[in-house]
Amino acid sequence: MRDLKQVYLDNNATTALAPEVVDEMLPFLREHYGNPSSTYSFGSRVRDVLEKVRSCVAASINALPEEIIFTSCGTESDNTAILSALEAYPERRHIITTVVEHPAVLNVCRKMEDKGYTVTYLKVDSNGRLDMESFAGDLSCGTAIVSIMYANNETGILFPMEELGRMIESRNVSGGKILFHTDAVQALGKVPVDVQRLKLDMLSLSGHKLHAPKGVGALYVRKGTPFYPLLIGGHQENGRRSGTENTASIAGLGKACELATKALKEEAAYLGKLRDKLETALLSTCPGAIVNGRTSERLPNTSSISFEHIDGEAILMFLDSNGIYAASGSACSSGSGKPSHVLEAMTVPASAIHGSIRFSLSRYNDSSDIERLIEVLPGIIKKLREISPLSTTCGH
Repeated sequence: MRDLKQVYLDNNATTALAPEVVDEMLPFLREHYGNPSSTYSFGSRVRDVLEKVRSCVAASINALPEEIIFTSCGTESDNTAILSALEAYPERRHIITTVVEHPAVLNVCRKMEDKGYTVTYLKVDSNGRLDMESFAGDLSCGTAIVSIMYANNETGILFPMEELGRMIESRNVSGGKILFHTDAVQALGKVPVDVQRLKLDMLSLSGHKLHAPKGVGALYVRKGTPFYPLLIGGHQENGRRSGTENTASIAGLGKACELATKALKEEAAYLGKLRDKLETALLSTCPGAIVNGRTSERLPNTSSISFEHIDGEAILMFLDSNGIYAASGSACSSGSGKPSHVLEAMTVPASAIHGSIRFSLSRYNDSSDIERLIEVLPGIIKKLREISPLSTTCGH
């Protein structure tokens, strides 16, 4: 049996560590292992590096260094942002989010509903676009926070963050403004992110989505925004996030942000061409294929494709046997047996929703990866259509 070319197309789930990131991390795993909270020089030298990294992360989103809090992941950042806002405005019992958010936001909102809060879940149309008229009417003096993702992790669809920011800012309420938070975990490094232009109060990011390690993230909190920490303990992060800093991973995050910012335009153009090549070929060779949200503004690296009357898990199994790795919907909910809540919200037909595959690319993919997928997948779809009971039921 010949060696298969390994093709990794699940970069929205996690990414490979960039070699430059590994190089940046190694000194903190070997020599510079001091606690940055220590008063002696062996630790304070590490603290100095953390502050340089803070500046680098801040620069990637046009923020101030003191507005960056290092966390363990995007989920922690999302949780902290929402719960802090509710703590800051206890008299306000209303949250606005969307039906297509990541579980790190959706499940917090559902938990708060159990505690008596009212949550407005904004709907999307069949192209994944937000109902902006509904949003304007939902803003009220009782709204504590609006939490809307920058880019959807399953479809790559981008939301109109600048317009949302203007609408929130124009809504005056007593006792402090309505806070605006975004989960930008999938956006950073793929599209420009500017917290000033978008009028954001808080923003979440995660290292392992942009070639930094797992277990590190950050939360941007605009200067002057009322803030209540999620983790209580020591004085780390200026008292805003207790726990000894994960210095090696934070160093890696800083380098990853630097690399992503430096190559943003070139990389976006490169990935967009690969994605378009993938979609054009599969739409022409796989009858019944649908690109979800194709007419909407999307991340350049993400393609959600539904194959009608076929089980998506079967597609993934055959791809896996050919050394190709992708995902059915979100990696955070795969294996649950439930259809994608994102595609359900977009009213993707039931005949297609269970056959939905997400391909997500990175800078380490090339044209040969796409050609390998194009070579293999049409045959898999044809074979599954021939043997699938779904195909028989639907007259194929």
